[in-house]
Amino acid sequence: MLECPIKLLHLFTKFYIYMENQPSQSKLKGICIALAILLIGSLIYNFQLRSETSVQKTELSKINVEKTAIYKDLEEVKATYDALLAEKTTLSDELEAERQKVIQLMEDLKKSKSDVKSLIKYKHDCDEMERKLKSILQEVDVLKKQNNLLTTNLDSTKIVLEASKKVNDELKTTNDEMTKTIEKASKLVVTNLNITSFKLKSSGKQIITDKARRVDGLKIKFTVAENSVAKSGEKLYYVQVIDAANNILGAKETVKFEGNTLTYSFTTTVKYDNKTVDISQDLLGKDFVKGSYFVNIYDKGELVSKSEFNLR
Repeated sequence: MLECPIKLLHLFTKFYIYMENQPSQSKLKGICIALAILLIGSLIYNFQLRSETSVQKTELSKINVEKTAIYKDLEEVKATYDALLAEKTTLSDELEAERQKVIQLMEDLKKSKSDVKSLIKYKHDCDEMERKLKSILQEVDVLKKQNNLLTTNLDSTKIVLEASKKVNDELKTTNDEMTKTIEKASKLVVTNLNITSFKLKSSGKQIITDKARRVDGLKIKFTVAENSVAKSGEKLYYVQVIDAANNILGAKETVKFEGNTLTYSFTTTVKYDNKTVDISQDLLGKDFVKGSYFVNIYDKGELVSKSEFNLR
């Protein structure tokens, strides 16, 4: 645009030099004509200048509009990455790296010149980032489907396990009840506990008496009842005799069962074959006191029978 006024000035100078050599009247006319031409040229130049300025403003406005549109697109891409990161998937590191790239591009775009070359570059970079986001979204979608399938399978497995556990619990309860029933049914019952006090003759004959000063011993009898479901074999019973002075007669030996201590007078072993067995055993002593006596029979640590008698 600067060439136009320079050419006009150059032509006007030549024309002025030429008119200097002409008569006065012709010189005046020529100067007027030259001025008119110069004025017309200036007007044309100003018009062209305004036109070009208007075009430049229009182009600049378009570029700024495009920059704003690109920036908005980048904001949407960043917002999508923000939402994906909030879900905390296995792609979190990759998502954060891409998000930082978007943020950097947004900063660069803010500082960039408003020219077509820069606009083309940032538009290309924005398109690339949108394509990358689309690829990541597809990958995230695949992961979500896999997770949903895994969750469904886990839920199904959980239901099956819970059902199995319920069945097992029911079976355990049934088994426990059956075990308790069997244990209860298999326990041996001790009945007919009977105690007789006697005086022992030199001949060995036993004379029944309940006078304490004459008593030399006690005959203790009891019966183990028949039980077809009980385990056969040898059975050991502990017999405890307590006199009126609260003394334990006999051996006075001690045994422990599950933390409990039992002091007994004697033990008796029974050969049990699921049929009724009668047991009789003597407990000899001296200086029997008057009063109430107590006899207890234990199967291990469990009291299975007891009785009481008196000496005069």
